[in-house]
Amino acid sequence: MVGQVSRRIGIAALIWGTSVLLSRVIGIVREAVIGRVLGGGAEADVYWSAFVLPDFLNYLLAGGALTIVFIPIFSRYLTAGDEEGGWRAFSTIANFMVVTLTIVTAVLWWFAPQIVPLIGPGFDEQQLALLTRLTRIILPAQIFHIVGGLLSSVLQAKDRHGEAAFANLGYSAFIVGMGVLLGPTLGAEAFAWGVLVGSIVGPFGLPLIGCLRTRLGWRLHLDLRGPDFKRYLWLSIPIMLGFSIIAVDDWLLRRYGSLAGEGVISRLQYGKTLMRVPMGIFGLATGAAAYPTLTRLMAEGKKGEAYATLIRACRLMLVLAFTAQAAFTVAGADIAEVIWGTTRFTSGELAEIGLFCGLFCLALGAWSSSTLFSRGFYANQDTWIPTVIGSVTVLLMWPAYIALGEALGGTGLALASSAAVTLYVLALAGFLRHRMAEEDSPGVLGLVVRMAPAVGLAIAAGFGIRAAIDLPALVSGALTGTVAVVLTLGLARLFGVPEVAEVIGLVTSKVRRKLGRA
Repeated sequence: MVGQVSRRIGIAALIWGTSVLLSRVIGIVREAVIGRVLGGGAEADVYWSAFVLPDFLNYLLAGGALTIVFIPIFSRYLTAGDEEGGWRAFSTIANFMVVTLTIVTAVLWWFAPQIVPLIGPGFDEQQLALLTRLTRIILPAQIFHIVGGLLSSVLQAKDRHGEAAFANLGYSAFIVGMGVLLGPTLGAEAFAWGVLVGSIVGPFGLPLIGCLRTRLGWRLHLDLRGPDFKRYLWLSIPIMLGFSIIAVDDWLLRRYGSLAGEGVISRLQYGKTLMRVPMGIFGLATGAAAYPTLTRLMAEGKKGEAYATLIRACRLMLVLAFTAQAAFTVAGADIAEVIWGTTRFTSGELAEIGLFCGLFCLALGAWSSSTLFSRGFYANQDTWIPTVIGSVTVLLMWPAYIALGEALGGTGLALASSAAVTLYVLALAGFLRHRMAEEDSPGVLGLVVRMAPAVGLAIAAGFGIRAAIDLPALVSGALTGTVAVVLTLGLARLFGVPEVAEVIGLVTSKVRRKLGRA
């Protein structure tokens, strides 16, 4: 049984890991195109700020959590052999979301001119007018993201991860394509139209095709008094009412970044984008792959086994995250120069992107593990505790964003972001251990204590080498990043982190298999 569970998670993790890797690669291409077309000035700041209101709509209707909430509902029907019942539940929730989203989108679209000054209080009249236009273009995309997320839930409940995992690739591809074709003439508006078209084709279109292949049972059915809809509301309401720091962080960075000076929002965005590459590959992929299995174990009453499975996945992921932190911290500026070039950015701006990347990477382990710890609660059908913890974290740390942003500009905002996310994950992990762990359950604190000095020494060595050499950015980044990776893993193994050997073994075995095939 354990072997089957591990194999199921392994296959799902491979699919999601591959999709997230490809998504991050095309995401970097997308950011590179945006940066090379819009630069890092006022227009780019407005473009990134245009996502705040649409993202708020998504969060207000618990769109990002629909997959987490709906998978257990649909899985219960599949387990009982009643797929038709699952589609009835889907139809009610999907039809309710379509109607609600259409109404709320129309209201936000109409009042956008009055709302956008709250998003960018540091923008002038021309920027606010552009922000209104871009926001109105992007707003309808959330309808397709949210309904597509429900369709993806059905596929994941059936252990069909392909279409769901690769949906975001189409989304990013259209943003890149329309930006390249129309960006030189339309500017930021071209990328906004790419967001809308990409949302229809990717997050909505691909899962729809997957469901059509396996039997689409979406009907004109609306039972707002049914137990499934009530269950959906009960699990979603805390997410709708609360504001987790994971979502609010971007809003705070853009709001106070607009007050810190022209280009600060963009450079923070680009720095955070670099941090998100390993975070997505290690954290999001592991969380998405493990969640269906965690849900099944919890449904079977195997709470201790579910927690042990989660912690084991988290420890392996943290080794990778800390190693990536060292590499991206020392090579951040070089990576930024390779991606965005020196045409639209000065060397000082590229160095600042690298600095912001390193500061965001202080919480790379926290960002990555947050997806696992939150799913531990969601697998137990508990959305209240993560929401309360996230909301309390926002209230506690909001003054830090204001104070550090005023005192240190973008540097202070990046520090506030890392501190807030770390605090949130520490609280989340503590509550989860109290609720799920057995007496002999493993933990992650010892691993973090051993990994921290290894990462610190590796970063110091990497910066020392970077200061002593004068090489092209690509060579310099590759050299210092590799040194940081090797030193982090070597020192961590020396400090007694057992997972290092397992991680190295997994990587080398995959390399050998690929070489054998070649």
